[in-house]
Amino acid sequence: MTATPNTPPPPNANPTTQAPAAPDTVTLIIDGKSVTVPKGTMLIEACNQNGSDVPFFCYHAGLTSPAVCRQCLVDVKGQPKPVPSCYTPVADKMEVLTRSPRALDVRRQMLEFTLVNHPIDCPICDKAGECLLQKQYFDWDAKLARNDGVKVKKDKVVDLGPHIVLDQERCILCTRCIRVCDEVAKNHQLEMAQRGDHEVLTTAPGHRLDNPYSLNTVDVCPVGALTSKDFRFAMRVWELSTTPSVCPGCATGCSVEVHHSRGKIYRLVPRLNPAVNKHWMCDEGRFTYKPVHQDRLAAPTSGGLPVEWDRALADAGRLLRGALDANPAEVGVVMSAQSTNEDLYALAKLTFEHLGLGKAYLSGQDQGWSDDILVSADKNPNTAGAMAIGAGRLRTLLDLANDIKSGAVTTLLVVGTHGVLPPDGKPGALPLDKLKTLVVIGTHRDAVAGAAQVALPLAEWAEADGTFTNRLGMVQRVRAAVPPAGDALPGWEILSHVARILGASMEFADAKSVFTEAKTKLPFMKDAEWGRRYLPVQLRFAGSRG
Repeated sequence: MTATPNTPPPPNANPTTQAPAAPDTVTLIIDGKSVTVPKGTMLIEACNQNGSDVPFFCYHAGLTSPAVCRQCLVDVKGQPKPVPSCYTPVADKMEVLTRSPRALDVRRQMLEFTLVNHPIDCPICDKAGECLLQKQYFDWDAKLARNDGVKVKKDKVVDLGPHIVLDQERCILCTRCIRVCDEVAKNHQLEMAQRGDHEVLTTAPGHRLDNPYSLNTVDVCPVGALTSKDFRFAMRVWELSTTPSVCPGCATGCSVEVHHSRGKIYRLVPRLNPAVNKHWMCDEGRFTYKPVHQDRLAAPTSGGLPVEWDRALADAGRLLRGALDANPAEVGVVMSAQSTNEDLYALAKLTFEHLGLGKAYLSGQDQGWSDDILVSADKNPNTAGAMAIGAGRLRTLLDLANDIKSGAVTTLLVVGTHGVLPPDGKPGALPLDKLKTLVVIGTHRDAVAGAAQVALPLAEWAEADGTFTNRLGMVQRVRAAVPPAGDALPGWEILSHVARILGASMEFADAKSVFTEAKTKLPFMKDAEWGRRYLPVQLRFAGSRG
């Protein structure tokens, strides 16, 4: 039959027509339930995403799967023996039994084999409370040990590197730590030695465990074999609470959990964020919590002496008002790339909108080392936010030094003192002694705060709610994990009080109200979300962290 011009061609009449794309999902049966998952998904992921709770030791979502622990064995119809689910990709129409008598029996045998030489160190082990071996034993086995002989003894307190201590007796040979070094840090520093029940984890010949990501081995260790020297014997994990936040160590902005107890931070660990840091963070970033508790400016000072907030604010307002009335062109403001977007927005609003000042400068930590994994050369968490809020009006500290020397700036308001002076604290790079008036809003008792007529205590990143903008332009939430040191307040709140003293109307109820206003005025924040209110969760109620 001859087709008319209006008649559509029959199917597949065009020789260039592509064959239908292969489906990108597969459907299988898990414990009698039909499940559809993306093609390429490992069987253990499909099982656990659908509530089957298959146990494991060597598997980790961010690493390759060697299937060495044999704890995740499941029965698959048509297979002569149980298969390791961490190593087996899903297939269409696959039928899986995760709790068949045979699968449970072989798992119990493997768990008993893992425990046969394991020491009973739980009362003194740092991993107690978040140990996968401990959790799985009590969750589904809890059988009495049949080993009434002498266990194999191995070395304890083995110093592997600057941050890590190894207990070889506790190691269950899962190889997670080896894979972290090989696949994440790209540095082969760990390997296994010996054979059988004398096999041990050790450093590769001629190496120490000193790569910049070494502490991730502690995170992935399912037992207490690898421990951090910084956290070792510091606190029981079940006494810690966790608050999600962002690492302030560089412009990458890794997602982290702040682990704290009774107002003190004990450690930072990475929080899964596929778009930024995946499961990992660098060793350097883990120690950024320490300055939160060191040498803090805990009370307002005026003339070098501690005073009440009302007195300090009045003195700061009097000094700034006098300078503004005399010559506003000689008043400068320093904004910090360490500050949150909310503090920066409040300062910019006060500076540019209410006071009409034109001299603004950007401070921050100096550039440092970087790599192509996570670490950025920019050691400030919010350079991108500061530059966007400054909108081309921010100049460098070198410009500020020249302006002070020439007399173009005689009065200075500094908000955030990190990087204003060299690390040794010597004021040579910035001639603060030539200023007539210096008012500082800062976190620490450093040389900048010491040179100020009035110094107002500022909350640190872990003590205040807000947002940072990382080098990718992502606006990420920072949450208060611990109370501010002494009388310290968030920067936006201090600036609101200063604005009131100076006769400007800038009242904010909380950090969220600053964020909400900034979001309507700053293009880079228009798609940002504040997120839900988050109460700290005690780790004893958060399940195993292994």
